[in-house]
Amino acid sequence: MKFAVVRFPGSNCDADAFAAAEAAGAAATYVWHRSTDLEGADVVVLPGGFSYGDYLRAGAIARFSPVLRAVAAHAAAGRPVLGICNGFQVLCEAGLLPGALVRNAGLAFVCRQVAVRVETDATPFTARYRPGQVLRMPVAHGEGRYVADEATLDRLEREDRVVFRYAGDNPNGAMRDIAGITNEGRNVVGLMPHPERAVEAALGSDDGAAVFAMAAVAAGV
Repeated sequence: MKFAVVRFPGSNCDADAFAAAEAAGAAATYVWHRSTDLEGADVVVLPGGFSYGDYLRAGAIARFSPVLRAVAAHAAAGRPVLGICNGFQVLCEAGLLPGALVRNAGLAFVCRQVAVRVETDATPFTARYRPGQVLRMPVAHGEGRYVADEATLDRLEREDRVVFRYAGDNPNGAMRDIAGITNEGRNVVGLMPHPERAVEAALGSDDGAAVFAMAAVAAGV
């Protein structure tokens, strides 16, 4: 089984996502943003970084890349898609997830370890975590504050679609402490913390490794 890690101009966490996928026992390949072929991938990862330099706003240009048509079709077929940090921003800009990521409340870039609580195990990326389990993962973003209208927020809560929530330290002022969400089909997940940077204890935490391992299992690895 294969992970496709999409590369945009400005991606800087693609190699980390690639390595995390391989550590989970999967094959991995890079897919350039101009491609419309996911090369038979079972799981698609939109990695962190600063696609197109975050011009206009984060993810606003990347959402028009040709590869997003293939990603949207992959998602529509019920197959796993993971958007990390800038990837989460791209998924929201592309309409594959509701809401938006805007400037941090403190108007400053934040880069530190945070505590993140697992809110649901009903996604391919969280199936073996326990709801309520607290993970340590780093954040690194300037536009990570999740916002949506109250009706959307209420629906996410009601449908158990808040996947991760900041536990105690909300680094960006996200509404309702939301750190990650899923779509109606529960196969598309976006989160601001970086699980690919938390796959080895030597890095400060290995709490993120299971995100990739569980996706590999869900895809049939």
